[in-house]
This record gives sequence, C-alpha cells and structure tokens, in this order.
Amino acid sequence: MPDVIGPEHTTSLARQVLDADQISRACARMAHEVLEANRGAAGLVLLGIPTRGVPLAERLGRAMAEVESTPIPVGALDVTMYRDDLRRHPTRAPGRTEVPVSVDGAVVVLVDDVLFSGRTVRAALDALGDLGRPRAVRLAVLVDRGHREVPIRADHVGKNLPTRSDERVSVRLSEVDGTDEVTITGGAA
Repeated sequence: MPDVIGPEHTTSLARQVLDADQISRACARMAHEVLEANRGAAGLVLLGIPTRGVPLAERLGRAMAEVESTPIPVGALDVTMYRDDLRRHPTRAPGRTEVPVSVDGAVVVLVDDVLFSGRTVRAALDALGDLGRPRAVRLAVLVDRGHREVPIRADHVGKNLPTRSDERVSVRLSEVDGTDEVTITGGAA
C-alpha cells in the first residue's frame, strides 16, 4: 500500500494539513537543522528518493546554499529494485539514480516526502550501500506519520502528523503536481 498518493486520488473529503507557506517554512527549518547537525555544509550530500523526495532535496539544497554561500550536492536515489515488495509488484520500472559526487566518506542526507512504514528508507539504505560507504547517513522527511514496521526514525522532520493506519497522506509539490500542499484522506468517519 503506497503511503503517498498523487492528486488524482484525492477527494473532496481531503483535509489540508500543510499549505505552501507551511511547507516552505518546514523546508527552511529542516535545512538549518541539517547544517547545524553537520556543523556546516562540508561533506554533505543530499539524495532525494523519487518522486517527491527529489524536489524536496533540491529545495533543501537551495536553502542550505543560501545560508552557507556554497553549493550543496543534490541527487536522486532510486530504490525500486531494493524494495521488499517487488515480488508483489514486479512490473515497476526502475527510476533514476543520479549521485553528483562520491558518497564515500560523505554525510548523506536521504530526503523523502512521507515516512510511514520505514520500508522505503530501508530500501534506500540498501541502494546507498551499493554506491559506497558514507561517513554517516541521516534522514530528512517532510511528514512523519508514524506506523513504523521497521526500526527507522527521521533525524529531521518538517511535521509530525499522527494518523490512523487507514488514512492516506498526500504530498503535492509544485515541481511534480503544480501546487504545494499536504492533505489527509480516508479513515473511518
């Protein structure tokens, strides 16, 4: 079951929990948190998990570059072939992995839109291991909705959003969807 759905699945019963300004503020705050935790930009690499993790990583990178006056390497890390549900959904086409610099010895910040079961992040850690050996790996997510199935936690969170397991969190970003918002749909009424 996907933890993020596109705008084609949202309904009139969707409840907005973050608007464009709130998403922008959350990204700015997370960018500052990452820089503070790293004591600056040295050795940082941001890798977004497609689809919406990539534009979020780019936003964080731009915000960090403004603060530090230096560009931050930003890339994409496709986890399709590392997912543990590949047998149930074998028709997935691999996406793109673009890593702008070596991850060996770097502090890699994985960026995703929603942290739910933790299985996507587990797959990302496996994919990252095939690319090299980072000094440290951190996780930044726009929304942490709980319901973990594996022992994974985010280091930097835009919004902790307690949800019921039958609800869906939909992140829409202007780069992908034409608008910025986070909504919740579903659940027992």
